Amino acid sequence: MSTSPAIHPVDEMLPPGRLSLLGIQHVLVMYAGAVAVPLIIGGALKLPKEQLAQLINADLFACGIATLFQALGVWKFGIRLPVMMGVTFAAVGPMVVMAGNPDLGLLGIYGAVIGAGLFGILVAPLISRLLPYFPPVVTGTIITVIGISLMRVGVNWAAGGNPTIMSAGVRIPNPAYGAPLNLGIALFVLVFILCITRFVKGFLANVAVLSGIIVGTLVATAFGKVSFAGLHDAPWVAVVRPFQFGWPKFNLVALITMCIVMIVVMIESLGMFLALGNITDKKISQDDLTAGLRVDGLGTLIGGIFNTFPYTSFSQNVGLVGVTGVRSRFVCAAGGVILLALGLLPKLAVIVASVPPFVLGGAGIVMFGMVCATGIRILGGVDFQTNRFNLFVVAISIGFGMIPLVADKFFSQMPKALGPLLESGILLASIVAVLLNLFFNKIHSLEEAETESAVATAQSEA
Repeated sequence: MSTSPAIHPVDEMLPPGRLSLLGIQHVLVMYAGAVAVPLIIGGALKLPKEQLAQLINADLFACGIATLFQALGVWKFGIRLPVMMGVTFAAVGPMVVMAGNPDLGLLGIYGAVIGAGLFGILVAPLISRLLPYFPPVVTGTIITVIGISLMRVGVNWAAGGNPTIMSAGVRIPNPAYGAPLNLGIALFVLVFILCITRFVKGFLANVAVLSGIIVGTLVATAFGKVSFAGLHDAPWVAVVRPFQFGWPKFNLVALITMCIVMIVVMIESLGMFLALGNITDKKISQDDLTAGLRVDGLGTLIGGIFNTFPYTSFSQNVGLVGVTGVRSRFVCAAGGVILLALGLLPKLAVIVASVPPFVLGGAGIVMFGMVCATGIRILGGVDFQTNRFNLFVVAISIGFGMIPLVADKFFSQMPKALGPLLESGILLASIVAVLLNLFFNKIHSLEEAETESAVATAQSEA
């Protein structure tokens, strides 16, 4: 009789064929977000097409490296959960400002990114000590806000992308936004995924999102809505070299600004890791959080060296784990290998980039809704009967988290330096939830927090 311990689903190694398909599914979900930041920064710097392509290749390459560290784990780096890494949007505002400064430019951005990466590695143990401040009432609230915040992304995808586009340096309404054909194909993808989930069993159910994206792309192609522009001009192989734009410049103000952004990114990652812990039914310790947060710093350091930007765990893919039920971290490791290939094979990257946003939107509504549902499930195990203060924690925190979503000009007259804080609904909800919980409830020890989390999870599952 075997006495070997059972392997947790997170550590399960799947057959190569399944790994590849599931990895592609993760890459398709996060690809648009992964390349968006290089496009924004490259546009702000007015880089030529060739250099912009280099930025995107470097970004995908660094995404792959950071994802492999996070999913597989190396020494004290990596949370060893199904995590995909990508460039954070929290740094876009400060980097656009740096791009417009003639004394900084792209090389000044890279200097600040490298410094912030080293800073992130050093402060990871301090950030992870915040775990006792995240009992279920706080964690459930944050995860719910993450899902609601992501839903805006999925809805915009379904309508055809961003509501506005840049034209001749001026932002104008997107004429394709909300087109009936876009909405119809997005709805078709959504219904297709639901039907696969409802009526199909086994492996095909696990790749329902990938199947929906493929079928949706074929339908969009039949309607002439898929463009492979740039495929002919893209080279077969691209070499990603360190410091290919030149040696970085280090500026104290830029460095401090990016370090503040790094703290914001790591607090958001803390919420993502706790969400994944609940979705995968994997207990997350303080040491695990430290290892995961270190990769935020390491990924950012790698990004600066390979001519790209700060990295964080991508929340889009958290929802995909919930939809598919596949918890293996090796799936995301396969996604990391695919990202490496995309960074080195530009033609392949162009093909992946050709998937229309409205096709992704149909899948996004399913996935991001699953993140929100996970938060609600956790809140279902919170004591609201004998502790009415928990109602205030949830209600007010969600209210603050909605501010950037429903009123993007709400903080328009606040100092620009506070942008990374005030423009993130996830971070606002996190800070308010922690502070209100401290105000109304006692501070738990680490052991008490872990026990309460386990009890709340068991109650919500029951």
